[in-house]
Amino acid sequence: MDGRRRQLWRGRRLRRMELTMPMSPSQPLCSPRRFVRHLATDNGSARRAFPPAALSRIEAAIAEGERRHRGQVCVVVEASLPLGRVLKRLAPRTRALEVFGAMHVWDTEENCGVLVYLLLADRDVEIVADRGIHAKVGDEAWTAICREMEAAFGERRFEEGVLAGIAKINALLAEHFPRTGDAGTNELPDRPVLL
Repeated sequence: MDGRRRQLWRGRRLRRMELTMPMSPSQPLCSPRRFVRHLATDNGSARRAFPPAALSRIEAAIAEGERRHRGQVCVVVEASLPLGRVLKRLAPRTRALEVFGAMHVWDTEENCGVLVYLLLADRDVEIVADRGIHAKVGDEAWTAICREMEAAFGERRFEEGVLAGIAKINALLAEHFPRTGDAGTNELPDRPVLL
């Protein structure tokens, strides 16, 4: 078997293994299972979980919500972490904070940006809210939304999970930052970003 065929066979085998391994939020950050999941989950996995039609529906849900509130919602999907970062036990929350800064979600005029970060290899959802909205909502509401989304992801209902989470986030933002008068500016992209 030549090198290319061996590599293709190995990739298929790892993808099959990834589909059978359940993800538990309580699993350690550096386990062999986590390493294999990150090795086997690639950008193709993200595109299969979120095809263009699903991305368009999520974008429409974000745009519709932002017509009712002054907040800014940003969704970022990352298939997996580089293996070196997995070995260094990078937590999904730490990566979400990095993405929060890189996407400039913190830089909204009223400090009401919300990042929904999805790490597919870990089936993990992290919500990072800017200080303006976080002070009004608190950790419990964000955690509840994350757990509901993760439950949907565990059943491979990725789009449904994201849309349900976006609806709840939009409701919280409409309650605390309702749209008044002028439409304002859209400071963050509505289209989900695939890293």
